[in-house]
Amino acid sequence: MSLDEVVQEVKAKQRLWEKEIEQMRSRKFATICVHGAYTKHEAIANNQGAIIEPVYASTSQAFQNSDYLEAALAYKIPAWAYSRIANPTIGYLELMLAMLEAYGTTLKTSACCTSSGMAAVRAACEPFLTDEKRGKKNIVSMAQVYGGTFQLFSERFAKERSIEVRWVEDPGDADEWKSKIDADTRLVYGEIPSNPGIALFDIERVARAAHAQGAPLITDSTISTPALCRPFEHGSDVVVHSLTKTMTWSGRAVGGVLTSKENIVSDVVCEEAKRDFAGWVKLWPLRDSGACISPDNASRVLDCIRVLRGTVSLLSENALRVAEFLEDNDCVDRVNYPGLASHPQHDIAKKYMRLVDSGANCFGHLLSFEVKGGHAAARRILDKFEFVFQATDLGRIKSVAVIPSISTHQQQGAEARKKARIPGNLVRLCVGAEDAGDVIDELKKAFSA
Repeated sequence: MSLDEVVQEVKAKQRLWEKEIEQMRSRKFATICVHGAYTKHEAIANNQGAIIEPVYASTSQAFQNSDYLEAALAYKIPAWAYSRIANPTIGYLELMLAMLEAYGTTLKTSACCTSSGMAAVRAACEPFLTDEKRGKKNIVSMAQVYGGTFQLFSERFAKERSIEVRWVEDPGDADEWKSKIDADTRLVYGEIPSNPGIALFDIERVARAAHAQGAPLITDSTISTPALCRPFEHGSDVVVHSLTKTMTWSGRAVGGVLTSKENIVSDVVCEEAKRDFAGWVKLWPLRDSGACISPDNASRVLDCIRVLRGTVSLLSENALRVAEFLEDNDCVDRVNYPGLASHPQHDIAKKYMRLVDSGANCFGHLLSFEVKGGHAAARRILDKFEFVFQATDLGRIKSVAVIPSISTHQQQGAEARKKARIPGNLVRLCVGAEDAGDVIDELKKAFSA
């Protein structure tokens, strides 16, 4: 069999699977979460009939002959070849995530999983910053981002590579975004909602401002997940998640993902990258950097996603009850939760955060609150928690709390924390699936003590 015949044979089989995947795209969100791209035919034809995606722990794939090997390594046929580049278990996860992110739209999407959420953020941003077509470069980002993202932008990009970072201090103000985006802007970046300040931005208005200057909008939707918000339908070009967080509520895996829609906006990357950014990143830049997720971790993420809609709904319901309790507590100066009418971007939250297939507003599991009495009082309260874990973690089935100024955002320094609105008395609380009444009782005891 010639090389061309090998390519035609394998592509014909691939088209049959793609047809089945398209049928799955037409089903409801919860059904896609359960089945994803792992169809009945895929199970019987390629996986001994296993009804759950197998974990392909092998490092590499053998081929029938040199023609198949050559076609695979030239990316002429779908294959996995070597697990740093691709792997069946990881592929099933990527296809599922691409489907979920585009749910309810006709958009064509692709996904690339990484070793961590920060690996996904860097893999998503780096291609827009590496070309030499123009001398000047800037990034426009909201200041209220995850601490690791802030450090990536301010230390790795700004200090080490002299790339200007323009911080948006009021992410709810679309005019501030617009004023900082210009012809030298390589990418625009926002979180919805942010960690730990729980700030939001108007995706549609910011996307329009970015696209008017030829720049892509990258949105971190880790806290929302596709069950509550799908930024593609509002104009985002690339969506990133830390899979370690909400999507893997068990806390048993570390990973990240960048997902892209077809034909992203950018005037600096190549046409192939614009057409299928996530697929291009997977086969080229990520192949060389090696920041791939492990098959075992991919399998654990898949298992958690199967009940994503119900899990996010329950955690959001509990978080709202806890936020309402905190807002009425005399020991608290301020509560940050998008489901509260007092939140400065509550209207933006109502616009973008809805439980999929229900239409009902649903605001996620994460909140933060400022304790009266300053930093020392916040520490005393944190130290009184009994079953709520003190850890730099979130998105868990178990409730977890932390003081960001001494943990997740410690390295930013006082000035940068002030810009990001992270005071020393701020406590971040990720509400889990325990009975909300028990979480409230835990808080009552901590406050009274």
